[in-house]
Amino acid sequence: MESPELAAMRAEYTAAGLDEVAAGDDPVPLLERWIADAIRANEVARFGEPNAMAVATATADGAPSARMVLLKGIDERGLVFFSHHRSRKGREIAENPRAAAVLHWHPLERQVRVEGAVTQVDDAESDAYFASRPPGAQIGARASRQSEPIADREALERQFAEAEAAGVLGRPAGWGGFRIGLDVVEFWQGRPDRLHDRLRFTREN
Repeated sequence: MESPELAAMRAEYTAAGLDEVAAGDDPVPLLERWIADAIRANEVARFGEPNAMAVATATADGAPSARMVLLKGIDERGLVFFSHHRSRKGREIAENPRAAAVLHWHPLERQVRVEGAVTQVDDAESDAYFASRPPGAQIGARASRQSEPIADREALERQFAEAEAAGVLGRPAGWGGFRIGLDVVEFWQGRPDRLHDRLRFTREN
């Protein structure tokens, strides 16, 4: 049954337009500019994490799943995020190495969709990023068995305490980065009356 409250919710998008000529013919610089715009906007009016990114993966037979991650790198090869390889997304990427991602910045009335093949980043890049994380986040990566059930919160905190007491340094096995290739990149800018601007880049094989 349709909720009348949800059905009535709508907004007009009037912030800006998306000009194809000004955008250029390479999606990477444009995406970098939009991320920089989001970071600056977030400094003025906190709206969350400007590098938050929804990532969708699927099993070998096509059953999808999605979750939020943090974008940690971008270049001409793709978008990078980090996770346990044995997490649900990691297992699905191993079975079906393609993914889709969405970055959404509501205050700027913008979003970007990316689709592409997924590869693991090399060990040196994963090591460098892991070393940059705060100590607590490093310990948490060792303690957490991501996507696996646990008895309760106390069990997780015991695992964290044990990992902290062990004092093991360095990136744990099975934790690292994934890179989503830029096979398709679509920029979306909200416009009045739902006549939104979309600019789609498709990589030629």
